[in-house]
Amino acid sequence: MNKKLSGGGRAVWFTGLPGSGKSSISRKVFQELENKGLNAVYLQMDERRKVYFPQPAYTREERHEAYRLFAREGADLAAKGHFVIMDATAPKKAMRDLARSLIEHFAEINVHCSLETAMKREEQRPEGLVMADLYAKALERKNTGKHFPGLGQVIGVDIPFEKDPGAELTINNEHLSPDEAAGIAMNYILNDFSGY
Repeated sequence: MNKKLSGGGRAVWFTGLPGSGKSSISRKVFQELENKGLNAVYLQMDERRKVYFPQPAYTREERHEAYRLFAREGADLAAKGHFVIMDATAPKKAMRDLARSLIEHFAEINVHCSLETAMKREEQRPEGLVMADLYAKALERKNTGKHFPGLGQVIGVDIPFEKDPGAELTINNEHLSPDEAAGIAMNYILNDFSGY
């Protein structure tokens, strides 16, 4: 059984498909919280995974362990009084539920858009922490069997994304600008989230 870690901190987990816009939005929210002096910390799964697994095997077991470590890291930081912004797809609801079970003041913000919109956005993203042309490569692999080194299972193509109907906030990010979407998230955080 997981025990909630006490402390004055909070955590908000931004989730959604790759390409939904969650990273752009969560970074803007993090910067605004920092500007307000709220002791914010930014945790991004794409970055933390390379710390947890310097030589990744891209297995199902590894993914689940990475999300366990991510949830635990967020909980530890919140217990130390930080306002933790968590940026990670977490395709299984149970992965986010683990963080919820560990963190006393926790909220999930689902950044939603269609798979088609996510794919278009991903096409424009340069190589970085995440492989470029993620969806196109996953679809080619699915259709032809072609192997792409370093390409794990892609959410939305290889495995479904499990939405949480109980998420505290869903942002329909089909047509919003990053600033507009971040404004919606900040309005929730400052006005509705556990006394802020």
